Amino acid sequence: MEWIQTVDIMILTGLRNVFSTPCLDKPMILISSLGNNGFLWIALAILFFFVGNRKNPWRTWGILLVLCLGANALVCNVLLKPMVARVRPYDLLGLDILVSPLSDFSFPSGHTSASFAAAAAIYSMNKKWGWVAFLFAVLMGFSRIYLGLHYPSDVFGGAVLGWVVAKNVICVFERCVLKNKSRIL
Repeated sequence: MEWIQTVDIMILTGLRNVFSTPCLDKPMILISSLGNNGFLWIALAILFFFVGNRKNPWRTWGILLVLCLGANALVCNVLLKPMVARVRPYDLLGLDILVSPLSDFSFPSGHTSASFAAAAAIYSMNKKWGWVAFLFAVLMGFSRIYLGLHYPSDVFGGAVLGWVVAKNVICVFERCVLKNKSRIL
């Protein structure tokens, strides 16, 4: 495990040295802040839910998005983060950060995990918008490294976790809910 930490530190410091510039600071803070408490994805799910009706699939999309986010939050934030208990890079390396210090652990990245879970849900409903969501999820992960809040392996682990959790939720949702759509939605 020590070699992972060494590689993480090399990649993290390399990325920060190459990309860190005042003109990127504010956009990275903005992108990252959109993921605080799942704000962007929850707002999108609520919008989908209220725009939807029996004549269009938006309500179903909102329900699926909430289920993916909820399952992901449970696995990522409630189970894995406390179990792994990885110290954040700014604490370990003494990095200057542009946002307030966080009170939870580093692995996996909850922002990235939620973004990839949401992107997988959106992609399952609409491939074109799904690619846009995945692009945003990648930017979210990069912003977390850029800001010194996560190691690259935290972001990679969060991306994989979010995608896997969402794919499982989508599979169950399609099997159990969409088969009985007329009775449930």
